[in-house]
Amino acid sequence: MNFDKFRYELKKKQQEAKKKQTVIETREIKFRPKTEEHDLSFKIRKIKEFLAEKNKVKVTMRFRGREIIYAQTIGLDALTKIADTLREDCVIIQEPKMEGRQLVMFVGPKA
Repeated sequence: MNFDKFRYELKKKQQEAKKKQTVIETREIKFRPKTEEHDLSFKIRKIKEFLAEKNKVKVTMRFRGREIIYAQTIGLDALTKIADTLREDCVIIQEPKMEGRQLVMFVGPKA
């Protein structure tokens, strides 16, 4: 077999494999502890749209200044509320945990 023909066929196989692969992005939704109910429901709807597109979603609650004292109360309650509303649409990849001044949770689409 000719080496050039071998390289050509190898390149074609790689192009075909690349065409069939899917790219999963990680989208992010940020909010604060004082986010109101309507805004929260709007962001939950946006999370559902991202999950419908087969993307992972990073849900971040950011605390500023003295708000950090509410991290274990208001913050965890809000993220567990979001997780409960999304239970049927997604899989919780990472439970809520503190990363500096942020409370972070990862959710992914159901397979």
